[in-house]
Amino acid sequence: DSPVTDTRRTYTYTQLRDEVAAFAGALAQLGVGHGDRVVIYMPMVPEAAIAMLACARIGAIHSVVFGGFAPRELALRIDDAAPKVVVSASCGIEGKRVIAYKPLLDEAIELAAHKPEKSVILQRPQETAELGPGDLDWADLVSTAPPADCVPVPATDPLYILYTSGTTGKPKGVVRDCGGYAVALHWSMGAVYDVGPGETMFTGSDVGWVVGHSYIVYAPLLAGATTVLYEGKPVGTPDAGQFWRVAAEHRVKTMFTAPTAFRAIRKQDPKGTLTAGYDLTGLRHLFLAGERLDPETYHWASDLLGIPVIDHWWQTETGWPIVANPVGIEAAPLKPGSPTRPLPGWDVRVLDASGDPVPAGVDGAIVVKLPLPPGALPTLWNDDDRYVASYLSAYDGYYLTGDSGHIDEDGYVFVMGRTDDVINVAGHRLSTGSMEEALAAHPDVAECAVIGVADPLKGQVPRGFVVLKAD
Repeated sequence: DSPVTDTRRTYTYTQLRDEVAAFAGALAQLGVGHGDRVVIYMPMVPEAAIAMLACARIGAIHSVVFGGFAPRELALRIDDAAPKVVVSASCGIEGKRVIAYKPLLDEAIELAAHKPEKSVILQRPQETAELGPGDLDWADLVSTAPPADCVPVPATDPLYILYTSGTTGKPKGVVRDCGGYAVALHWSMGAVYDVGPGETMFTGSDVGWVVGHSYIVYAPLLAGATTVLYEGKPVGTPDAGQFWRVAAEHRVKTMFTAPTAFRAIRKQDPKGTLTAGYDLTGLRHLFLAGERLDPETYHWASDLLGIPVIDHWWQTETGWPIVANPVGIEAAPLKPGSPTRPLPGWDVRVLDASGDPVPAGVDGAIVVKLPLPPGALPTLWNDDDRYVASYLSAYDGYYLTGDSGHIDEDGYVFVMGRTDDVINVAGHRLSTGSMEEALAAHPDVAECAVIGVADPLKGQVPRGFVVLKAD
């Protein structure tokens, strides 16, 4: 569903399987096989998902990089993953702007020490790319390739590498295995999101992020559900009612996006008047994740839609939710500001700086007792040492989430921010998340951020930035 190009395309499972097999055959003809890497640098078009699934079909490892990402960042990922082939498109569309991808890709390959053997380019009508000697046209390639059969792989083989920002500037390549991930995603579709065969899930994200990998591409297809791939923004393509249109047109049962999207919608349409033209009776659940769900956004969405608005918490590293309200089994009472309780497999604890458990309601470092459940990262790509240093060395026997917060007496988890979001003001450790919550409670504030600013007297002082609502 692409409002930016005003096009819709629908695939049955059989049609999708055939397209995937055809592109998998094209990759195989280029010498891509079991364990080889393929970097995918594409906009939100069906071919992005087809390329991912084609890699999975032949046992290759895909690494999706957000379309339009800066050449230097793309080059770092090309050097780390060392792909045999890069798959891209001639352009992406951001609002009303057409962004040519080919010059960005060419610059990245120029900057990278590792040179992929070939680049496959999907030509889009909005802007065609000039192909060089190492470039191949997607359509031409697929037209002559015999379809590829499935290649069986061990459950522990990598399915993909997904890069997340590292503190050193060098991206961390989160590795996801095949078997455990499939098990976790399949379970979560029914238990957490309450979506089964024939039902529709709309995840308003991008395939470049973990949410897109898990809940646009893999999980809905494993569950036999319908998934919506959306090319556009929540606002401005053309208005703040697009999510309601998608939900109504495609009979969406569960919607999943980031709180930022709803803050953007609320800023443009504070009273939610754009919902009026759409039949949203099929929409049963709204899931929000990716950042802290502030109580103001929670209440606005909840009052507007009259359905459960479910905060849940997870990370690129975990691949699926750590803490959530499993509405497909039994919904627990909601507490604004909390993503509810840990899901099976996640033994979540809160520890102080010396590694001791803190009392209920007291903030500390949120950790997960080892072993991690299926679907969580087994390591970082080609860097076991960094994996141990980043996640397993702060507290012996625990995975460090990097988030801080507390667990209340009912077992509800409250994630207040990253551990480095705590600022020290005249000896007092203050959470920027708590201060953001206070600012967001003001009726005129659409979005806000609080940061620590160096101060000669107090060490740091909090400084708030606010975006006001449109009216």
